[in-house]
Amino acid sequence: MWRRGWLLTTLAIVLTLAFYLHSEIPNSIGNLGSLWETFLPWGGVLIVPLLVLAVLRRSATALIALLLPTLVWVNLFGGLISDKTGTGGDLTVVTHNVNAGNTDPEGTARALVDSGADIIALEEVTGRSGPAYKRGLDRSHPYHKLTGTVGLWSKYPMKDIRPVDIKMGWPRAMRATVETPKGEVAVYAAHLPSVRVQFRAGFTAGQRDGSANALGEAIADEKADKVVLLGDLNGTMNDRALAPITSQMRSAQGAAGNGFGFTWPASSPMARIDQIMVKGADPVSAWTLPSTGSDHLPVGAKLNLTD
Repeated sequence: MWRRGWLLTTLAIVLTLAFYLHSEIPNSIGNLGSLWETFLPWGGVLIVPLLVLAVLRRSATALIALLLPTLVWVNLFGGLISDKTGTGGDLTVVTHNVNAGNTDPEGTARALVDSGADIIALEEVTGRSGPAYKRGLDRSHPYHKLTGTVGLWSKYPMKDIRPVDIKMGWPRAMRATVETPKGEVAVYAAHLPSVRVQFRAGFTAGQRDGSANALGEAIADEKADKVVLLGDLNGTMNDRALAPITSQMRSAQGAAGNGFGFTWPASSPMARIDQIMVKGADPVSAWTLPSTGSDHLPVGAKLNLTD
């Protein structure tokens, strides 16, 4: 039992290295590194068939080797499995890619109002659906601004509203100062470019990566003490391409959520590409909302703004 199963042992070691050195997997060929990092939590599923084969092969060597990827996976994601949800919070925020093809914008707006959010960010608002979202949200959130396909609705006054250039040629990001009862908060709403997985081109994410750099620079230049980023970043917290943003801010889901909080696709979520991130504020709780007419799930968080 010690001499058999060397192929399985080798595969276990390779999988361990793929987890531990995920940031070193090169992007030079089809952005393979970013593709692996996008679905990195699901890499743990690969341990199961290797375990079954090791048992069938009766290989003690392979079974011991499989402890390595298991331990590395738990080190990477074990903290996300536990429930870190707290109580209280000064500000409730929600962000939702409502999908340009959403056939029920009125129902989507009602669901977002019912969430109890103080600030709501929307992505993929079209010229056709915009009036429906305004009718549905304006009464409860009278302070609002729509910039391109991205919008912010707030229960509290907003000022210093301006688009943020994320190098797309048209506005898909904005920034506003929200005057909450606990002080001013700089709120960013953003929708980074989509990524694609294609047989010939691989994981195409060049435009998304450039926009992530531009958004990271804007946040780095922000003068406000408390900053909140809401939006569809088309990338996960593990994706190195989002490092210009993730190196500066905390994920509300990672800090105060329960589970992975996958958001896309809504019918069978496999990745969390819709994010709530903060700087200078403490996440108290984070969650995903029920499905609407979109292919993304909305996400929400409660934040503590008190120093």
